[in-house]
Amino acid sequence: MSVRVIIKSDRLFTNRIPDPLPIGSYTPKDAIFLLKNLNGLMSETDLQTREKRIQSGGHYSEMLPIEYLPTQEYLDLFYETLRQSAAKVAEAVRVVAELILKRNGSKLVLVSLARAGTPIGVLIKRYLLETHRLDLPHYSISIIRDRGIDENAILYILQNHGASKIQFLDGWTGKGTITGVLSRACTAFEAKYDYKLDDDLAVLADPGHCVKTFGTREDFLIPSACLNSTVSGLVSRTVFRTDLIGENEFHGARFYRELMDEEVSNFFVDTISAEFKALGPQNLRLKATSDNAEVTWQGLKELRVIREKYDVDDINFIKPGIGETTRVLLRRIPERVLVDRMENPNIKHILLLAKDKGVPVEEYPDLSYSCCGIVKQI
Repeated sequence: MSVRVIIKSDRLFTNRIPDPLPIGSYTPKDAIFLLKNLNGLMSETDLQTREKRIQSGGHYSEMLPIEYLPTQEYLDLFYETLRQSAAKVAEAVRVVAELILKRNGSKLVLVSLARAGTPIGVLIKRYLLETHRLDLPHYSISIIRDRGIDENAILYILQNHGASKIQFLDGWTGKGTITGVLSRACTAFEAKYDYKLDDDLAVLADPGHCVKTFGTREDFLIPSACLNSTVSGLVSRTVFRTDLIGENEFHGARFYRELMDEEVSNFFVDTISAEFKALGPQNLRLKATSDNAEVTWQGLKELRVIREKYDVDDINFIKPGIGETTRVLLRRIPERVLVDRMENPNIKHILLLAKDKGVPVEEYPDLSYSCCGIVKQI
């Protein structure tokens, strides 16, 4: 099925958005970041200061955390996990890529949400090129809780690919916050520009049961969740500050050129991509995923119980799933980590980080996720 998008609104072309300058360590054939390079314009904020500002009403998108430099033991765990899970990740990539193609046709632009979505977007692009000979454009753009999506990035994509449908991509779901942000942003975009975007968010893993297009609902370890910029194209998390971002500019990010020797972004996608040829028959797995695509928000319901039990003021302080728990341990001040069981093979790096940072770990049986991180209230 081919989908043709007709742009009716002149409002999309009121201001032409300039072409982006190169940023990041991916080749343009794999991904193009629609981000403004903020090198020299802002510096990172230390963890304690950043946490106090966030919990006092400041917004996380106005500051950058200091990048965590992993120990050799932690890096060894990343390589071990990648080796063990490469085929499993490749299978999930295939499932979600085939679902995207089945539901939308081939006239597509892949738009990943920086930065966790970027390596997944690269893998989906490579899979569709290798398997279906579809060379789809792939952009990575910013989306920020309470701020929405980067409208200039969307305008740029529509100005250059007006006949194609946008498919949004991310790495995983937690409690579904970004799913909600994306949906509201698409509604606001339509009201402003008279253009309807499809708010379907395709992810590799959906343990929170928040989306209908996913590779798996198992909360397993996607190796790219272990690290920060070094596995996501050497860009920081995205920033939106009106004193740094002009009217026709994209949201911003730091480009960590100084970490080029530690960069494993391309090694990660090369390792997973090498598994595509070895994948077995797909029909049963694909049908099973399609037939079980009900969105129940099961994870969010569990988090409300956890919030009551642990007296957490704001549900945003609870970060469910392996990816989000990793972020808590790397970028926030954690109070504790909940795990479904200590023997879960997917949480080795979580336990290692928690030990390294002196964070208590508790078993919490019958959890939909492998783990949850709870941010300390200060």
